[in-house]
Amino acid sequence: MSDDPPSLSPRLLFSTAAFYGVPLRTAFRHIAEAGFGSVEVMVTKDPDSQEPERIRAHAEEFGLSVEAVHAPFLLVARRVWGTDPVEKIRRAVEVAEAVGARLVVAHPPYRWQVGYRSWLADRPEEPSTNTSILIAVENMFPVRVVGRAGVRFHSGQDLEALERLPHAVFDTSHAAVSGLDLVETYRRLRPNLVHVHLSDNAGKGWDSHLPLGQGVLPVARLLEDMATDGYAGTISLELNLGQFSNDERASHEVLVNQRMFCEEYLPLETA
Repeated sequence: MSDDPPSLSPRLLFSTAAFYGVPLRTAFRHIAEAGFGSVEVMVTKDPDSQEPERIRAHAEEFGLSVEAVHAPFLLVARRVWGTDPVEKIRRAVEVAEAVGARLVVAHPPYRWQVGYRSWLADRPEEPSTNTSILIAVENMFPVRVVGRAGVRFHSGQDLEALERLPHAVFDTSHAAVSGLDLVETYRRLRPNLVHVHLSDNAGKGWDSHLPLGQGVLPVARLLEDMATDGYAGTISLELNLGQFSNDERASHEVLVNQRMFCEEYLPLETA
């Protein structure tokens, strides 16, 4: 862990989630070439994303710092590091400690994860007790069971649940799917907000994670509000770049434009 004092400005990261299915080293190269200095590593089935030695090696090669580790909570990575969500968090904390990250991102519980839900509420044995790493939970959206009205996978998706947690992550695309007002949600979570997953959304009811400016969300207004009230946590661009997967030049241009978009509205620390 760095002994540097906490930043007084927001810190801009780029999430490797945008390169899901791409080797981690390739993702790091693209991120560095677009002018980003820091990354959020999403743990996936890729062994490189699970091993701190490999993460550090790639980060050093491309001059990047790893600021956040996203534990493997996606359904496509549901068996990575087992199926116990608390164990996933514990392993992510170990990786974060080893690579110098300051934050671990987790998902809220599914309806059947009663033990995990209780742990989030009580945290009798916090995995990061002896570290300065924060464990933060992001807002999700109702995942409904097809053909079964009223049945949802996720539980505790009301903002009150997140407001009661010590540290929260605000995902703008998830908020859009939940029908939440972006600016109002930010203001409610602001007291315990430590990290933002920033993206746009198509406004059609699904989690699109579009590049900023390609959807319907008032992301510029949100960034202006964050600048005005002095938000000094981390902001990670978590985008779906699938439409550019076969065009490396176009992908590069999108990453550069997204960085410049954020720099226009925020007093950012980018490296």
